[in-house]
Amino acid sequence: MHPFLSMSMITKSFPGVMALQNVNFDLAEREVHALLGENGAGKSTLMKILSGVYKPDSGVILLDGKRLVASGPRTMLRAGVSIIYQELNLVLYMSVAENIFLGREPLNATGLIDKETMHKNAKSLLSQFKLDFDTNALVHTLSPAYQQVVEIAKALSLKSRILIMDEPTASLTGHEIDQLFDIIRRLRSNGVSIVYISHRLEEIWKVADRVTILRDGQKIITRSLSDLTISEIIRNMVGRDLIEQYPKQKVEKKEEVLCVDGLAKIGVCDGVSFRVQRGEILGFAGLVGAGRTEIMQLIFGYRRKDRGSIRINNRKVEIRSTRDAVRNGIAFIPEERKKQGLVLGLSVFDNISLANLDRNSFLGWLRKRVLYDLVTSIVKNIGIKTPSIHQLVDNLSGGNQQKVVLSKWFVRDCQIYIFDEPTRGIDVGAKVEIYRLMQTLAQRGAAIILISSDLTEVLNISDRIMVVYRGQIMKEFEWDKVTQEEVMHYALGFTEKTLEKELK
Repeated sequence: MHPFLSMSMITKSFPGVMALQNVNFDLAEREVHALLGENGAGKSTLMKILSGVYKPDSGVILLDGKRLVASGPRTMLRAGVSIIYQELNLVLYMSVAENIFLGREPLNATGLIDKETMHKNAKSLLSQFKLDFDTNALVHTLSPAYQQVVEIAKALSLKSRILIMDEPTASLTGHEIDQLFDIIRRLRSNGVSIVYISHRLEEIWKVADRVTILRDGQKIITRSLSDLTISEIIRNMVGRDLIEQYPKQKVEKKEEVLCVDGLAKIGVCDGVSFRVQRGEILGFAGLVGAGRTEIMQLIFGYRRKDRGSIRINNRKVEIRSTRDAVRNGIAFIPEERKKQGLVLGLSVFDNISLANLDRNSFLGWLRKRVLYDLVTSIVKNIGIKTPSIHQLVDNLSGGNQQKVVLSKWFVRDCQIYIFDEPTRGIDVGAKVEIYRLMQTLAQRGAAIILISSDLTEVLNISDRIMVVYRGQIMKEFEWDKVTQEEVMHYALGFTEKTLEKELK
């Protein structure tokens, strides 16, 4: 393939960190090029340079043989480069058409927004995706997959020739992912080149032509995807062989820690009951919107239940707030770590300390030396990669941010840990470390609840699996007595009777 984009010897440093060092990257016309690497490898920095967010310290960018000076996002947009971030950049309470043309609305002769033309142009852009779209619909009413399409349409309205997609399937279900892949293939056939960033390695074979792997700010390889195996990709990403992608240890399950009976909340769930033992990892599988997170929020006191009981260590407890939950030994590692699990403007030290102030103060005075030693120890033991415990959490990679969220609860030595999508958006090496930390907690006698949309993850890490559909537990499985197909069957709302009919 002849490259029409070439990035040569790109170097970028930040205070105390060499983010990129003499990195080369090229992109051919009508190509989907996967960009892979662990969190902190430099992927996002390289793409922010390509999209004009960052200016490189040195290096050259050529487009169609002409040198580009990345002097800002607007310059790169005019050159035909658009980026779609993992956290979509949409105004939720504006319409589809308004989002696509935000700041570039067509005007009529009187200088007012020509809404008729705007909606006509939006429908024209969306028609190529062969999806039924109402351009008047407010974006917050759309599924994550359709919101993703709106972002793509916005990029195409700018006549983008290069589209950078950062973790585009992170919040999508299986069917929605297939829809997105169809759209990517259609974009490629229409002449758009795509840089595809993902930590879901199994899916890149469905869309990508070539792969470039970065590690520690340096390019390791660029190869045709057909010449690589998943093991070779992992080895090049992490710099070593991963003996186990899903480490699982046998932990002796002991007495029951958590008993949930008849939990109900209008619009969330009705009559949910389950139990978790010490040393057990209980997985919750289901599609996006099934109500798994909301059920756990009821247990953690983030939402108020209508009825039902919660027993911890065979003692009935009333959890009216998150403070009650923490006092009863429940920890919650939320799906949205940046919004709900961290204070990005504070340091690693401050974030880990926040959940432990009550245990490390006397008469209102903090025991800072004790806290400092505690945080230093946990950062070392868990392996958080940071120049200092005083580094802002916002400057850490996704995997290390997730470890900070876990660390503050690890220090408290809780009885029950609820992990909501703990490995979303983090690389394969960091995933394995998170799994090992979960196993360590189980060995210490904690009860673990795992919510994940990654079925492979749930089946390999959990001891038991609960399948949730529309706020109800449809089926319970032992981890070694179920297949992905069976889990998906119940996750789609089918019952044992319908499964028996299909098997016949």
